[in-house]
Amino acid sequence: MRILAIDTVTEACSAALWIDGEVRERFAVEPRRHTELILPMVGALLAEAGIELGDLDALAVDRGPGSFTGVRVGVGVAQGLALARDLPVHPVSSLAALAMQVTAPGLALPMIDARMDEVYWGVYRRRGETVEPVGEEHVTPPQAVRFPDEGPLAALGTGLHAFRERFLTLYPDLHIADRPDEPALPHAADVARLAAALPLEAAVPAEQALPVYLRDQVVQRPA
Repeated sequence: MRILAIDTVTEACSAALWIDGEVRERFAVEPRRHTELILPMVGALLAEAGIELGDLDALAVDRGPGSFTGVRVGVGVAQGLALARDLPVHPVSSLAALAMQVTAPGLALPMIDARMDEVYWGVYRRRGETVEPVGEEHVTPPQAVRFPDEGPLAALGTGLHAFRERFLTLYPDLHIADRPDEPALPHAADVARLAAALPLEAAVPAEQALPVYLRDQVVQRPA
């Protein structure tokens, strides 16, 4: 199985190539340079592996939630590449990709800063080499995040970083799975791993690989 994965939904920009269980990745934290970086990353990975776009079985893309612009960039690039070679696409949740970084037993609570005093969040459980959601994805103010009481809980991501002290006040036993000065960001390598765990039949045509914003519309903030 050969899967090319793309992630541009946060400050990070990354591409990864999954070939029969081996993953190679290009990753950079470069806000506002996603459109400049993502295609060269893809080209470098394919050249390094000695394959072409048409040799892939599928693409995978982080479909959000996250930065509205970043989600659009990633999904647009994935759709364009998939249409060029008639490849199916696995849309993958950014929160699931974040949850993949928690390997300890128990539940993962990935959170991405949604701005406007809100966070994107969800709860995930590790299942072997992948994760599964426990409930739906949400966008809420930090005080509305619901902490499950089912065993150990590890939280991570830019949403946690933005409201760290508030969350620790609400849930003193919360385990922090990333560092105070370096919040976890989604990686295309984990997007690829999640896609590879799915049957190829679960992938959708390029035009059906749609972004997930969770918010109904973009709210413009005053300059």
